[in-house]
Amino acid sequence: MGLETNMGKPTGFLEIERHDRGYEKVAERVRNFKEFIKPLPAAELTGQAARCMDCGIPFCHNGCPVNNMIPDWNHLVYRDQFRDALTVLHSTNNFPEFTGRICPAPCEASCTLNIDDTPVTIKTIECAIVDRGWAEGWIVPEPPSHKTGMRVAVVGSGPAGLACSQQLGACRTRGHIVREE
Repeated sequence: MGLETNMGKPTGFLEIERHDRGYEKVAERVRNFKEFIKPLPAAELTGQAARCMDCGIPFCHNGCPVNNMIPDWNHLVYRDQFRDALTVLHSTNNFPEFTGRICPAPCEASCTLNIDDTPVTIKTIECAIVDRGWAEGWIVPEPPSHKTGMRVAVVGSGPAGLACSQQLGACRTRGHIVREE
C-alpha cells in the first residue's frame, strides 16, 4: 500500500501530460447557441487532477481572485469524489457555473508547475465539477425561507454583485441583519 497524500498522485505531474478541453468545429458552432467547449472524459479528467502536486505552497490560491481551494478539490476529483469537490468549491465561490467559464484562469499562470512545465488544467476541472453538480441534481435553488421586507441595492450584476446579493439574502434569512435603517 502506498503513502497517502493530500494532493492527487505524488508523481502525477511527472507521468501525465497536460491535456485540455477541445472545441467543437466552427461549422457546428454557428448552427446553435450551445457551449462549444468539449468536456474531458471522466478518466482523463481525474488524470489531469492527479497532476496537482503537493507543492507545499499552492501559489494557485494567490492567483485565484476568489481564493478557491484548488488543490483540495483537485484531490477530490482525482479520488472521484465530485460531490465533496463541489462542496469545497462552493465554500469560496457562490457561482462557479459561470465564474469558472468567464475567468481568464490566473490560477493556472500561478501554478507551481508553470515554473518549468505546463500547469494543471484548473479551469477545466472547475467547470467539470460544477457541470457534474448540475447533472446530478446536487445544485438546487436555495430561496430564502422567509423575507424580512427589507431591501438592498447592489450596484453591479457581475459575479461580485451577484455573490453579494446572494450573501445578503442568506444573512437576512438567518437573522443576521448587517444594518437596519
